[in-house]
Amino acid sequence: MNQTTDWSYRSEVRSADRQAVHAILESTGFFHPEEVTVAVELVKERLQRGLSSGYHFEFAELGGQTAGYTCYGPIACTRASYDLFWIGVHQEHRRSGLGRRLLARAEEHIRRLGGQRLYVETSSRAQYGPTRAFYLACGYHLEAELADFYAPGDGKTIFVKVL
Repeated sequence: MNQTTDWSYRSEVRSADRQAVHAILESTGFFHPEEVTVAVELVKERLQRGLSSGYHFEFAELGGQTAGYTCYGPIACTRASYDLFWIGVHQEHRRSGLGRRLLARAEEHIRRLGGQRLYVETSSRAQYGPTRAFYLACGYHLEAELADFYAPGDGKTIFVKVL
């Protein structure tokens, strides 16, 4: 995919985003069906409760099709820390730089909201090696590793970036 592609972005959540998020995450081959269900539920929660849900989204579109997204929000009981709950780019658009652009847009919005730190968690499985490398390349550092967190042999890695 050409990096000069003319993407459009939006933070407004639409009903069709439930299907788009499902398709994006399923296309990656990284997520279990129950994880995809949780991601779709966050879209539904935002549609039902609006900003009071605590979930913020950034969507990237190309030719009217949603190709990638992020979901993030404030961490309860903290003053300025946020979680990146989800970031996904449809398999057709991976390695296009879209993930970096979506993450940068989320970081900028979090800064405007007064956020100072963004936390990201991902799996320690070998399949997620490129994901961990992506966060390191985007200026995050490894804050913690929790062995066998998700399942035996599948730990949690936690990254953070000071915004």
